[in-house]
Amino acid sequence: MTTTGLVAPRPPVRRPRSRTHSVTVRALGPVALIALWWASSATGLLTPDVLASPTQVIDAVGELWGNGQLPDALATSLTRSGIGLVIGLTAGLTLGIATGFTRLGDELLDSSLQTLRTIPFLSLVPLFMVWFGINETAKILLIAVATTFPMYVSTSGGVRNTDRKLVEAMRSFGLGRLAIVRQVVLPGALPSLLAGLRLSMTLSVIALIAAEEINATEGIGYLMSQAQSYARTDILAVCILVYGLLGLAADVLVRGLERVLMPWRTAGPGGGDR
Repeated sequence: MTTTGLVAPRPPVRRPRSRTHSVTVRALGPVALIALWWASSATGLLTPDVLASPTQVIDAVGELWGNGQLPDALATSLTRSGIGLVIGLTAGLTLGIATGFTRLGDELLDSSLQTLRTIPFLSLVPLFMVWFGINETAKILLIAVATTFPMYVSTSGGVRNTDRKLVEAMRSFGLGRLAIVRQVVLPGALPSLLAGLRLSMTLSVIALIAAEEINATEGIGYLMSQAQSYARTDILAVCILVYGLLGLAADVLVRGLERVLMPWRTAGPGGGDR
């Protein structure tokens, strides 16, 4: 066998990227969109009755913050979203462990939960209004329902994928069922749990928008309905941006948890590219 013309293989070498470089690249898209928005407003392609200019939106932020409307609305919306998210995460985690770790739980609950999961949570708005009225309970429970099922599916799948030999080994050492779940199953399912957390936190913002359409008298949704009544596209843009920033903050928070709880995902080959 001849080796003429062959060259020694060279493994690909990934150059580590600095944190500044990564942040700069991530910011290019949003900066480009804002620049396009600004240029369209300045040239008249976007008129204020269609969408306020960035300058008008900044002025609206100052107006709403100065009179206290924006801080109050933000606090109310965050409270609603936070309480609903905690309820949903707790329910999804508990049900996911029950169906993923025990055969009885799987047989009793999984088929029913999978059926309920296919029902769009927005279709529950009229029913919740009949059951709970137009108070905070309906809004919080709508967010809870929306965030339960992503966490349930991720938890159940992660628990099912736990190494059964490891579970049996821990049982042979005398660990009880709760100890196995706490010390073996949940750490092994951590990637799935964080994926479910990310989806649930994103859905909590989407569900918040829907929940605040239920005759809200305070919150970001109330600001939006008031702005719609008076055709204030600057305030509408502020509210939309607030919702977007809430979703972005949720995603950044989960990424931070991943770096803390699973440092090996960014420390290995190619980790600097994330």
